[in-house]
Amino acid sequence: MKNSKIVLIDRNPGRNSQTYGIARALNTDVDLIHQPSVGVLGNKGDSQCYVGVSEKVAIIHEQLRARIGKEENKLSMRLVQPEFTIATSDGIRNGTKEMRYSLIGREVTNESVCEHLSASGIEGTIAVVACDKPPVGTLAAILEHNRPAIIMSDGSIRPGVDSITGETIDIISSYQIAGSEDENLKKRIALEACPGYGSCGGIFTYNTMQTFIAVIGMQPLHMVSPASQDDRRKNQFPNELIDYLSKLIQNSITPRDIVNRDSIRNGLIVAMSIGGSTNIMLHAPELARAAGYSDFYNDIMSQEEFNYLSQNVVPVVVNARPFGKYSMVDIDKKGGVQVIVRDLMDAGLLVGNAMTCTSETLQQQIDRLNPPLPDGDVIYSVEKPFKKTGGLRLLGGNLSSDHSAILKLAGVEGGLDNNIFKGKAKTFNGEQSLLDTLESNPDSFQDRDMIVVRYEGPVGGPGMPEMLDSTSRITALCRQKSIVIALMTDGRFSGGSVGLVIGHVGPEAALGGAIALIKDGDSIIVDLNNNTLICVELDQEEIYQTRKELWKKEVNSNHGYHPAMGKIDTRLLNNMRSNAVSAVYGSGMHPNRNLWISNPRLAEVSDFVPKNKYRK
Repeated sequence: MKNSKIVLIDRNPGRNSQTYGIARALNTDVDLIHQPSVGVLGNKGDSQCYVGVSEKVAIIHEQLRARIGKEENKLSMRLVQPEFTIATSDGIRNGTKEMRYSLIGREVTNESVCEHLSASGIEGTIAVVACDKPPVGTLAAILEHNRPAIIMSDGSIRPGVDSITGETIDIISSYQIAGSEDENLKKRIALEACPGYGSCGGIFTYNTMQTFIAVIGMQPLHMVSPASQDDRRKNQFPNELIDYLSKLIQNSITPRDIVNRDSIRNGLIVAMSIGGSTNIMLHAPELARAAGYSDFYNDIMSQEEFNYLSQNVVPVVVNARPFGKYSMVDIDKKGGVQVIVRDLMDAGLLVGNAMTCTSETLQQQIDRLNPPLPDGDVIYSVEKPFKKTGGLRLLGGNLSSDHSAILKLAGVEGGLDNNIFKGKAKTFNGEQSLLDTLESNPDSFQDRDMIVVRYEGPVGGPGMPEMLDSTSRITALCRQKSIVIALMTDGRFSGGSVGLVIGHVGPEAALGGAIALIKDGDSIIVDLNNNTLICVELDQEEIYQTRKELWKKEVNSNHGYHPAMGKIDTRLLNNMRSNAVSAVYGSGMHPNRNLWISNPRLAEVSDFVPKNKYRK
């Protein structure tokens, strides 16, 4: 049957003509044009994050070309041209209306990679990824295509140095002085904060997701931590990637053989342990969906178990920015993320027999790498952690009936008395309103304010923009005045945000969630003993119903949309508004959740429950 199909293709000169042409242009054998395809793809955009990607894609592509042929020791495959996705820059766009396109970039990447892989019928893929949304979109498409594939992160940017103080600085340093009146200081720090190129260097969203992608098995562990400009990324890793991909193809190991319930749970536990970005709880559900799991909190890990692990089992084991001192290049100097994985595995927290892209189990990969023990300064051990409780917490309560609201506990700098914050609401319809007030009247903010930013969710924004500009200014204001200001939003945060900030509050305001009903002066309680986010006034049914009716009247008088929702002026923004699912499902553009891919592996749920042998 296979031979007859090839004969039919061979007889069609229309289809063959360009295929022969591409083979000649790429200097590959024209007799291989009907063999399974293999290729390289990369992420691109308008920031330093992406500058190093093209070079690495070109190197991998050339080495792949040299290893393709009809000889016995070569890959008998058809080589395709490198392809690139595009995305916006979070760092450049924060605090602007263009930031609405950031999370949408994950969806655009997914669709462009899906078109490339599926329309080209590629049987083997190496992806070089950068920034934080495109890698997730890339992997989601790879999981949907489900043919052998492997990922390499392009690597982090090396930190800058303040020429006056000698202190290590990065992009977060720049954002946190945005409210300063010293224009020379702001320009100097901006010039010095991001030397070279590469993605954000702290444990922000990029490195949270690169670590996650490696731990779930789609990237070799030792390829996460080296900087983008590290020579290993050009001289050592390309041939290793081809070796690993060849084994995957030979052994018919596909992404869905690798990314399953156990591996995703491994990734979540490691994300907790590194004090990772809150965005993990948007991206992990999206990747689980692409792997065939339609209900993340039932199929992978419930909110209750997530909080139990973070509160009682998994500590923070890195002293890293934004809540600590060091960056990913420092973690690399101490042995890389494999040091963290080994220690967590030795503590009994991870499933060791999960398959990875190296065709080894996670345990076998760790045994081969044989990383050193934690140094106790940059990387800590589970036995003697940097922080005793995990970095993330999901909240329920009357303001978050979806149980989707998330707090990065590792980044909280104060304000919790016996794990409880009590404050008064100060509401803003949209982030721009908050930024305008922070700029023009910073003294209007008082100790124990709970800033409420709404209509910035997946539908309301649309696009669920992150708020690094706002959170950085608030952090600087709190440090300057020695006060505590909290923030809650139906939008999201950069992985570089610190402070008592709560994102992903759902249902979002645009859909009539309780966050839309808060008024200035309302009493807001964050209770981490019970993991709840409460507006005291909305606990009274009469007040809740009265405010809800007033909200509905305002919406009905505006053609079904609340007037505070962001304006849409492009088809892409309209697609997001029309098709976005809630944060609890990953905030992607998936209008037909019931049609998500079913997976027979849902019945094969592991009974593994991680236990920390060092702590009760």
